[in-house]
Amino acid sequence: MREIGRLLSTGQTRAALAALASVESATPGDAALARQVAEAYTHCGRHADAHRCLTRAAQARPDDPRVLYDLAASDMALGDFAAAEARLDRVIALAPDDFDAWYNRATLRRQTPARNHVAQLEAAIERAAPRGDVALGYALAKELEDLGEFARSFHYLDRAAQARRRQLSYRVEADIEAIDAIIAAFGPATLFPAAGAAQSTAQRAAAHAGSGAIFVVGLPRSGTTLVDRILASHPQVESFGELNDLPLAVMQAAGKATDKHALIRQSAACDHGALGRNYLERVAGYGRSRPHFVDKTPLNLLYLGLIALALPGARVVHLRRDPLDSCYAMLKTLFRMGYPFSYDQTDLGRYYGAYRRLMEHWRAHLPHAFLDVDYEALIADQERETRRLLEGCGLDFHPDCLAFHQHAGPTATASAAQVREPLHARSVRASRRLWTELEPLRATLAAEGVEVT
Repeated sequence: MREIGRLLSTGQTRAALAALASVESATPGDAALARQVAEAYTHCGRHADAHRCLTRAAQARPDDPRVLYDLAASDMALGDFAAAEARLDRVIALAPDDFDAWYNRATLRRQTPARNHVAQLEAAIERAAPRGDVALGYALAKELEDLGEFARSFHYLDRAAQARRRQLSYRVEADIEAIDAIIAAFGPATLFPAAGAAQSTAQRAAAHAGSGAIFVVGLPRSGTTLVDRILASHPQVESFGELNDLPLAVMQAAGKATDKHALIRQSAACDHGALGRNYLERVAGYGRSRPHFVDKTPLNLLYLGLIALALPGARVVHLRRDPLDSCYAMLKTLFRMGYPFSYDQTDLGRYYGAYRRLMEHWRAHLPHAFLDVDYEALIADQERETRRLLEGCGLDFHPDCLAFHQHAGPTATASAAQVREPLHARSVRASRRLWTELEPLRATLAAEGVEVT
């Protein structure tokens, strides 16, 4: 498995998948190894393959809560929420202190007065405090919000978010400094180098590089998964979900760097043609079957300058959302390993301000390099905005894109359950119900020059 990890990290995806298939077939009864193989398959977006491995592991170890938890996560990615809930019920019965299982179960569906876990969760969080404050608190907050008990929901959310923030050695200033370094490194001199005859010829030859790629970017919980599902419903498009291949290709192209700021400077000066080719080779290893593919990694917005230089033929869609709604949606999501700025209202407001400065920079210098899509506009007029989205991606309109919730493809994001529902407006201006509770966030946004009405 170590060699497979090396193959994946160096972009040899096709070879890694072949090695995974070999390992899987050679050790069908090894449940522990099956979990490792399934994790690697999931990393490659092969959710059906991962589910097959985990099903075999569960047959070998039917009462192993770790196997059942992984299989439930795979059920979620494939859209089988009833099976996922049943397995998570079993995990919680076998291992009540698997707090992540409680949280995942809460996210599977919209809770109702007749069918929820609030009483169980309240008993569990009191019994397990402080160990369970994070996952159980987020679970309670989600279920209580579903039931319309917004003040009680926020009480548990705030407690959980503060507990999670205390676990992190994170400084939002480091992320803000990195964004400012990107703005400084990718000015006009980098984005529009003086073109001699040879360079101009090379640029013309590379003009279509990445022409099948569609990057969907934006802050998490801004609607990126929704747009990914709309695009993936088109017969000429497939989605590979959230990939880390672009950041890995950037690090490979930039070479060894002493710190993040050096990496940014070196990436601005690297061989961008080689970077683009490396990225496309990595993606090709997943097994493309359609003319266009979606890379839905939200924070690829940090790399829009590099995308323009390395993959000038690529399409980029940027999701925008009401600032307070956007930050509240992040605050109430337990991302675990990602987005450390999302657990504190002041961190969120400051990061949002830096994000907005970066997008204004890209918009000023790369005005035709990406399409802005407003989440609220998409909710208000689905067909009009869908047609605009498809046109911006060079695609003809197809009615299946309006029925995105019926698309059978997997998704493993925090919005996995929501995007299998028809479009709804429940989340629009949801933050206004907690106007007082979100005052620290509103004050920070105001200090960043972000207007909240």
